[in-house]
Amino acid sequence: MASPSRNNKILQELVQEPGNSVCADCAAPEPDWASYTLGVFVCLNCSGMHRNLHAVSKVKSIQLDYWEDSLVQFMRERGNTAAKDIFEKCVPSFFYRPHQKDCVVLKDQWIRSKYERREFTGESNFFLKTYSADLFEVVLWKKGKDNKQFLKRIFLLSQKDFTLRYFIKEDSKVPKAVISMKDLNAEFQPEKIGHAHGLQISFKEDEHTRNLFVYHEDGQVIVSFFNAIRATRLAYLLKKHPTLQSNHLIPQIQAHCLKEGYMEKTGPTQREAFKKRWFTLFSTNRKLLYFKSPLDATDLGSVFIGSENHGYSVSESCGRNMRSGRWHCGITLETPGRQFVFMCEQEQERKEWMEAFRAIISQPMTPEDYSNEATLTRGK
Repeated sequence: MASPSRNNKILQELVQEPGNSVCADCAAPEPDWASYTLGVFVCLNCSGMHRNLHAVSKVKSIQLDYWEDSLVQFMRERGNTAAKDIFEKCVPSFFYRPHQKDCVVLKDQWIRSKYERREFTGESNFFLKTYSADLFEVVLWKKGKDNKQFLKRIFLLSQKDFTLRYFIKEDSKVPKAVISMKDLNAEFQPEKIGHAHGLQISFKEDEHTRNLFVYHEDGQVIVSFFNAIRATRLAYLLKKHPTLQSNHLIPQIQAHCLKEGYMEKTGPTQREAFKKRWFTLFSTNRKLLYFKSPLDATDLGSVFIGSENHGYSVSESCGRNMRSGRWHCGITLETPGRQFVFMCEQEQERKEWMEAFRAIISQPMTPEDYSNEATLTRGK
């Protein structure tokens, strides 16, 4: 006869062991659920996604549910580390492994790819070939450049010439755009786009940043497309840097947004009226981009943020002494060529922006950063 208190105590001890102390799927700390058919400890959020895998995963709370002796023994024999050796045996280096704060579609498809489709067990390389195929074609809903309407467009990703093309019509021979992998970045933005599978694709166009906002109704399709972009980006970087290994180039595949949101901005003389703008800050290329609204196709401008040793600094300022609008939580960003003044609506927003700016300014600049700074300065 199983002893509930004894078994729950054993599970509590197991979840403290190395490997089990974080969620097997998103690395969230202190998981308090487990899949007793897969033998993995998971967090509450991931346990909900496991419930959708009726054929392969069944979950219980390790604190509240009744556990039979045989199930506890299986959890003792398996655990997260052993399960990882099985279900993540052949994960390609370019494949994105989601974290706790990533959007639902990324985590859901990661879980499905591991346990439901068994993509990384080594049993079949069908999916791996799909991500790394010479050509990857998909039909996506894309937001119009000058309106809010989403229309179907054909996207063609090529590892032959490292480009992403999209076509307006199925029988179109000439693409609407040909985008190089050189500066392309893809990042899920479901809240901004207003769709659970919303993906933002950004690239450089005439010294500005151009944004494409797309989605697909099927989560597997959009995440597969996302990982195919990552595979193509890695292939491009390997060709560009033939002496480097994949593990050194993985961080360069994707630029993650460090902070974004609305602030007010004034002009270079600081006598101009403050205007509300949507700002996006990237740590990878040390750029602060600003747009009129979150879904603008092209930025209005950009600011390079160097290191403290090269004349960059950030400090709080009092907006009430300036010609600011209704927002008064000020930030002053000093650069070698100009002083920028921004206004935040709330003190918490100012605190978050200050932390983000300081995180970049505290980092030393790379040779590529110097090149980007020079390019941006010449363009102004």
